[in-house]
Amino acid sequence: MTPAQKNEAIEVLKGKFAQYSNFYITNTESLTVEQVSKLRRLCFEKNVEMKVAKNTLIRKALESFNDTKYDGIYDSLHGVTALMFSDSPKEPAMILSSFRKGGGDKPVLKAALIDTDVFVGDNQLDALTKIKTKNELIGEIIGLLQSPAKRVLAALLHHHEGKEEATAEA
Repeated sequence: MTPAQKNEAIEVLKGKFAQYSNFYITNTESLTVEQVSKLRRLCFEKNVEMKVAKNTLIRKALESFNDTKYDGIYDSLHGVTALMFSDSPKEPAMILSSFRKGGGDKPVLKAALIDTDVFVGDNQLDALTKIKTKNELIGEIIGLLQSPAKRVLAALLHHHEGKEEATAEA
């Protein structure tokens, strides 16, 4: 790789890190070409962008931001590295988890950055699949807000129907 190509790759990575507040670092080293193709297809279907990059270029791109939130990531930059970028904090975890259901423990999760939180190690995958998305949280809040109103309306309606029945019997 020429210095110009390296600089171009770093700029592309910087653009991705700036664009996405969520990214996963995985090791796809022992996957076959067919398995990597399948993983890329799954990512494409779920709007997750997957990029394979050299660890030194990833490090340089992250270091250019001078942000301490990336400090926990650097130790994960070894071996073959594939990055998964997503607007959803949990979609890459769901992809990795469902991919593994076919048998095996690959690809391995090295680390993930969700907003400003760093998750390090493959043992974090299960926790990442349980993260609630913004839309899920909004739905839960709306449900919680609607629940008391529904109970009040039901009680009022029941009370009103009880009065009507009492009046009809009299």
